[in-house]
Amino acid sequence: MDTPTPWRWDAAMSRRTSPWPPGMPCWADLTVPDVAVAKDFYAAVLGWAFQDSGEEYGGYAMAQVGGAAVAGIGPQQQPGMPPAWTLYIASDDVDRTAAAISEHGGTLLLPPGNVGPSGRLCVAADPSGAAFGVWQHGAHIGAQLVNEPGVITWEDLRSTDPEAVKGFYTAVFGWTTQPLPAAGPDYWLFHTAGDEAPMGGLGGMMGAPEGTPSHWLVYFAVADADAAVSAAEAAGGSVLAPPFTTPYGRMAAVTDPAGAVFWLAQTDGSAMPDRGD
Repeated sequence: MDTPTPWRWDAAMSRRTSPWPPGMPCWADLTVPDVAVAKDFYAAVLGWAFQDSGEEYGGYAMAQVGGAAVAGIGPQQQPGMPPAWTLYIASDDVDRTAAAISEHGGTLLLPPGNVGPSGRLCVAADPSGAAFGVWQHGAHIGAQLVNEPGVITWEDLRSTDPEAVKGFYTAVFGWTTQPLPAAGPDYWLFHTAGDEAPMGGLGGMMGAPEGTPSHWLVYFAVADADAAVSAAEAAGGSVLAPPFTTPYGRMAAVTDPAGAVFWLAQTDGSAMPDRGD
């Protein structure tokens, strides 16, 4: 089981209306076999409402909190692919970023392409195999709300080769890193250039079962981790790590009914970067 790591958040609600700076995590979406089941589950656990994008976008649904877009859920496009959350990192030129990914040892899983007027994206894997997306905004800037229950509050990379991928993400996205000794010798906080606030963490597998592939984790803020876990179980999810208290807040790991893993982090008003305007 992965060991969670610290994050920082601002206690105040923060809405975002301008595009995210290049190199900053800006969006996450989920691919599942049954979008309707997933919508019911996340509505129960995270309080999401949804705006459907229609058949033009393949049944993709925008999750909302307080009318602000916070994440997406869409149907699986390739049979046999496991349901999973994908983290997207902002870019002002997704084609240039895609070229840098290939140059530095990553693999393009989905080449750059337009998503109507919403923006342009690609999906890739880092040299250790962890999948992630790159988003160049058009009409859709990415997440419009941060620092509130129901919204992504942290991102963690679990890698089979953390030292190598640290160099990869630094080269591709311009991240700077600093070690966090309390989390172990192979864990670093990452920052966008010139910003002291950490955007997330990257490190080793943190005790995950042998054979677990490299992967990104997303953490959603909740007002009450215990209540959120109970809601997840009642809605058909499973508990991987029951709620427990850490120096950084109360956390739990769960899966949705399709098996996609995510973490819950109970907000306590102490720490997370202010990513709003």
